[in-house]
Amino acid sequence: MTAPHRPSLDSIAEARARIAPHLARTPLVKLDLDLPDRQIFLKLETLSPIGAFKLRPALNAVLSRDPASLCNGVAITSSGNMAYGMAWAARLAGVPMVAYMYRGAPQTKIDGVRALGGEVRFISMETWWDYIIGADRPEAPELLINPVTDQAVLDGNGSIGMEIAEDLPDVDVVLTPYGGGSMTTGVASAIKAVSARAQVFAVEDDSAAPVTAALAAGEIVTIDTRPSFIKSIGGPSLVPQLWPIAKKLIDGAIAISPAEITEAMRLLFRKAKIVAEGAGAASLAAAIARPDLTGNVVCVISGGNIDAEAYSTVLAGGIPAA
Repeated sequence: MTAPHRPSLDSIAEARARIAPHLARTPLVKLDLDLPDRQIFLKLETLSPIGAFKLRPALNAVLSRDPASLCNGVAITSSGNMAYGMAWAARLAGVPMVAYMYRGAPQTKIDGVRALGGEVRFISMETWWDYIIGADRPEAPELLINPVTDQAVLDGNGSIGMEIAEDLPDVDVVLTPYGGGSMTTGVASAIKAVSARAQVFAVEDDSAAPVTAALAAGEIVTIDTRPSFIKSIGGPSLVPQLWPIAKKLIDGAIAISPAEITEAMRLLFRKAKIVAEGAGAASLAAAIARPDLTGNVVCVISGGNIDAEAYSTVLAGGIPAA
């Protein structure tokens, strides 16, 4: 696996230009919560054609490749939204697509991949993680694109940060959900390149918060996790190839409970009629939980692909089963 590096503004700008013909700019909207010391803005990646930010990195990863390398198709290891995005990008490029997913991934994301012509191959959680960290890889002819460490993925994610900086030059804080870390790294690379004062925080589900644990320990550690309905963030550890870059870019981590996240999901629906999945609402939950983060606070609402049954539980005031 080739070691990734921090995306430059030039590489982010190139990625943005590459994907722009296929992906409309997502809006940055103000959420009026009548807070005296901070104004919250939402970067609505839920309005992507696939309902999540992952279309950006998927498109850039496919469109930046030599077409000859795609002759056998593309493959991705993903629990959902990146697989969905890669299926969309592969269909655009006219090549076959395979998603390696673990059983228990959200059905709406499995269905989304298949509806776009992608093939789903189920693997164990252990094998899934080995593919992501590069400890193993499938014996298959497709081009396997790493969803976390691929450089084109990082550059594509940086386009989110570039748009935030353009739309809100005086941004003070950016909150990003942290799963594998590619979105946080891309966004922070763009934000930190243009603003000396803006802070970027990684937001986690406290059921599985490896960034918080790594910052406390001063190194990557393996943690115990609790079952959670939130599937797109958190895990037992961090991707070792990306962490050295991410830790230099973030200003800290915020671990939020599923109860706080579901309340943020309800708030998004009630105040703005925005449907967000758990990971997508985590940044808003963090903004509410941390009153010390003041000024112009941007929450990246990363995705809205949640199963209808789980979402109905949330709107009824509950927390979906893990």
